[in-house]
Amino acid sequence: MSKAISRRDFLKVTGAVGAAGLLAACGGSSNSTAASSTASSAAAAESVAGLSTDPVTLTMSWWGGESRHNAYQDAIKAFSAEHSNITVNPTFAAWSGWEDTMSTKFAGGVAEDVCQINWNWLYNYSGNGQTFIDLNSVTDYLDLTQWDDAKLGACNVANAQQCVPISMTGRIFYWNMTTFNKAGITEVPKTLDDLMNAGKTFKEKLGDDYYPLHLGAYDRMILMVFYLESKYGKDWADPTTSTLNYTADEIAEGIDFIKSLVDGHVIMPLPTYYGANGDGATHQSNEWITGKIAGIFEWDSAASKYQDALDEDNKAGFTVGEEIKFGDYNGGFSKVSMGMAITKTCKNPAEAATLIEYLWNGDGAAIMGSECGVPASKAGLATAQAAGKINDLVAEANDKVMSFVSCQLDPLFESSDLKATGTGVYQEVFDTVDYDNASGADVVDTLLDGMSAVGYNV
Repeated sequence: MSKAISRRDFLKVTGAVGAAGLLAACGGSSNSTAASSTASSAAAAESVAGLSTDPVTLTMSWWGGESRHNAYQDAIKAFSAEHSNITVNPTFAAWSGWEDTMSTKFAGGVAEDVCQINWNWLYNYSGNGQTFIDLNSVTDYLDLTQWDDAKLGACNVANAQQCVPISMTGRIFYWNMTTFNKAGITEVPKTLDDLMNAGKTFKEKLGDDYYPLHLGAYDRMILMVFYLESKYGKDWADPTTSTLNYTADEIAEGIDFIKSLVDGHVIMPLPTYYGANGDGATHQSNEWITGKIAGIFEWDSAASKYQDALDEDNKAGFTVGEEIKFGDYNGGFSKVSMGMAITKTCKNPAEAATLIEYLWNGDGAAIMGSECGVPASKAGLATAQAAGKINDLVAEANDKVMSFVSCQLDPLFESSDLKATGTGVYQEVFDTVDYDNASGADVVDTLLDGMSAVGYNV
């Protein structure tokens, strides 16, 4: 995919602010740093002008699927019914191509007033605080105390509270136990041995076209890091300096771990998947829908999307799995799933903050439910729960993730130049492993060179 604006031109990662507020690191905690960053930016912010009594028009943008689109639109209608002088004009689409669209808007100063954003966009497009306002300036209209300091701190970049976290997320396994049961397996995999045995059993009892798991290139990268963190007990990279914490030999070992899953018939080879589906999403593939792919490693917020995609013969078998401990440590990271920010070009920030307050702290949370994940706002979560709008599967998955993972994510890990479908470095690495039967040692330099190019210290 061509990019109108290079991500590398935007990467102006600031020093010790922002990412230090992520949830507890492998073996450490940064709550005090998060609280300090949040308090510092709060003291520096100046309040914006008050609410207008004249008609006001706001623009708002988000990405997502149909159910999220519907929830946002219903919530906006309810908001406008309560605030009759405020009209909200939405712009929304699916994720594919969305970041390219928004990066162009951010660079041109024409992005919507209120934006649903990815966490790393704070660094990619507002590393110096140039794109989004400091929300400490609108605390008369947006109650920031509804978010824990650590979660707010993850969104504090360039000494400014640039967004509020809509939800926190991490990866977990989901299994189609209908297919597992057909293979004679009655329990979800809990260990690496369980995974390897499942691959062998699927091939023997169900045939070559059935697999316990499918992972795309980016999914493989996340699971590889999960594996290494489980074994070595250290973050993938320093979250404030993006200094890589692993040697080339250790990373090659992680790549070979993924290769062993392919060789063991645990995960479908990428050429096989591409041949049937191109770069289409797993939940849209016939193999997932019909149960030939019986597992995924996905964000906790994706549970309902994957269950809903299954056909009637398989839907009942959808199960939230367990995190697998591949070593002596709890691997994996949690991160801000998405945030809500106000652009500096917004002419009515008080009204924009009032909209965010309604959506995530107020009555709108009863409409949004868990469409964007389990709400990070305490008030929003209570409202959504009272309305019965928290999806049970999403809640179960989120609880399992947050009680297990122990590591921090650095802001460069999700750089589009690394993770982009079809063109990213992660794709290049794992395509080479599958197409050329390459080893970790064969491709580790490709990964390290790509990481260095986006700003990692390797």
